[in-house]
Amino acid sequence: MSQQASPRGTFLKIADVVRAQIEADPEMAELPSVAELMSAHGVSRGVVLRVFDVLQKERLAEPVPGSRWRVVREGDRGDRRPLDERVADVITDDGLDVGAEFPSATVLCARFDVSRPTLRRALDKLEAAGLLTAGGQGKLRTVRALPNREGRS
Repeated sequence: MSQQASPRGTFLKIADVVRAQIEADPEMAELPSVAELMSAHGVSRGVVLRVFDVLQKERLAEPVPGSRWRVVREGDRGDRRPLDERVADVITDDGLDVGAEFPSATVLCARFDVSRPTLRRALDKLEAAGLLTAGGQGKLRTVRALPNREGRS
């Protein structure tokens, strides 16, 4: 097979194909895997990763830790704030007061659909900010301070 340089870029042509698949199939929830795109288009992993980059910049897809890339539809464009901010909102959303037990990591992972390591980083930020007490194996976190909501709409 002869390899000719594409004037537009191979990754852009593949991004066009994937974009067309997303538009044609309203039920499509995940992008094809890296291996599937590599095989279907005869390209390297790096080219496929550039395809995913293009689709992410166009806000058509987003990475999901530990899973395939997720297709983002117009109605899906929910809360895009950092996880630590969304987890801090649990204090006010659940009506927790200073000294109240904070939900467990298991409950929070399910609530925000994230992995434990991802959640742990967000909780570490909240502990460093003084909002939560430190947790540990079998030790529940408690609310140390209420979040400051000035400047939020």
